[in-house]
Amino acid sequence: MILNGLGLVSAPLYLFEKFFVGKATEHLLGEGISPEHLNDDRLGRVLDKLYEAGLTQVFVTVALAAAQKFGVKKDSLHLDSSSFHVHGEYVSTTDEDATEERAIEITYGYSRDHRPDLKQFILDLMCSGDGDIPLYLRVADGNEADSAAFARILKEFRQQWEIDALFVADAALYCEQNIKQMDSLRWLSRVPATLAAAQFLLDNMSQEAFVNSAIAGYQIAECCSDYAAVKQRWLVVESEARKSADLKQLEKRLAKQLDKAQSQLRQLSQQEFACAADALKAANLLSSQLRFHQLQDVEIIEHHRHRKPGRPGKNTQHTHYCYQIRASVVPKPQAIAIEQLRAGRFILATNVTDTNELTGDDLLLQYKAQQSTERGFRFLKDPLFFTSSVFLNSPERVAALAMVMGLCLLVYSLGQKALRQALETAKQTISNQLGKPTSTPTLRWVFQCFMSIHLITIAGFRQIANLTDERRWILQFLGAPCRKYYLLT
Repeated sequence: MILNGLGLVSAPLYLFEKFFVGKATEHLLGEGISPEHLNDDRLGRVLDKLYEAGLTQVFVTVALAAAQKFGVKKDSLHLDSSSFHVHGEYVSTTDEDATEERAIEITYGYSRDHRPDLKQFILDLMCSGDGDIPLYLRVADGNEADSAAFARILKEFRQQWEIDALFVADAALYCEQNIKQMDSLRWLSRVPATLAAAQFLLDNMSQEAFVNSAIAGYQIAECCSDYAAVKQRWLVVESEARKSADLKQLEKRLAKQLDKAQSQLRQLSQQEFACAADALKAANLLSSQLRFHQLQDVEIIEHHRHRKPGRPGKNTQHTHYCYQIRASVVPKPQAIAIEQLRAGRFILATNVTDTNELTGDDLLLQYKAQQSTERGFRFLKDPLFFTSSVFLNSPERVAALAMVMGLCLLVYSLGQKALRQALETAKQTISNQLGKPTSTPTLRWVFQCFMSIHLITIAGFRQIANLTDERRWILQFLGAPCRKYYLLT
């Protein structure tokens, strides 16, 4: 299944047997194994057995053993989640009174794939900051909230596997309940900007409080916090690139909201009020509802009205009066200045209060490594990967397939890391897609370089066809276990 997944030919699982036709299955997998043995029925039975064995347990056991063999550092672990949509009804048969462990519920939820029309499941992934290596995987219900699961996942992982790492997560982790639960862990999280304390800090932190970070393009400022009665360090970060992007977005928002405010004022100006006080009240209400603008030069215009239609006579008395609003929309300087000050800023929080253990720059570096899990999800969701669509007919097999997806990512990440380390150690390069030398190739490109290679047998002797000098050059950096498949060791 891993070979199928990493074949990167968009061959879905229902074509599993056909994928291996023409491939040297005995050479790759063992004597006596032929393509017809690798059929859908066998695939289904394997997925069932994986599920029965415990998917997370199996994955973590394999991943940690591989991490130890390849020398993967576990100083920091980065947790994130994403949704994977499926095709099919997957009608829930969950019995709430059942005592045995239930299967995941494939259902509708917040879709990171922008496919709210399809049911989905959630995949929680924890990767090392060293080489994007996945070390933990969990399959969950399609409507599970990150904030409800993340703290429990970290605690269970720490207790079961006894890894003393810094656990890093996005803002979904940071809430009062989770922080109190994680008293035995070292953690780093982004603070949601919706918190009142965070809003105050983002709006009022003066520019003089920031110092240049050792990381180019960033400024940082530290302060203390006891949110949720837990002693913490908060790090306010200002990104130069993000500030530029935020200010451009702010300009667009201001222009859009100005048009909207002027439209609202035109509609209000057409209304007639029974008294001047009502008109003024309506004008003040509209002005207070505008975030970045306000009404200026507000005038209440008095109009005389006659109840009878037609032109009034010379001596006809006015029967009643009505009032209308006249004003203009202008920017609200203070509100805009606060938003400009906040541009490019975000807050990180950690319970590691010793700056000698983790400096402000260390915190920022660790958070930036959070992209490791995001890269993992991008790999798994690539259209060429075999999980672009899921066709299995039971939630248990879908969950087991998700675990196999994680194993594919594990193999891919370790292979790419090992290749790049070998090139760096030898101070050598290989050619990239443009024919230029690179010491950091993607493993996908290397896979493509090895297409159209065949194992042939002539007069009882096996040999590899089409093994060019370029391919031999690459193979020397992939290790002896890989070279043996090409009959080079």
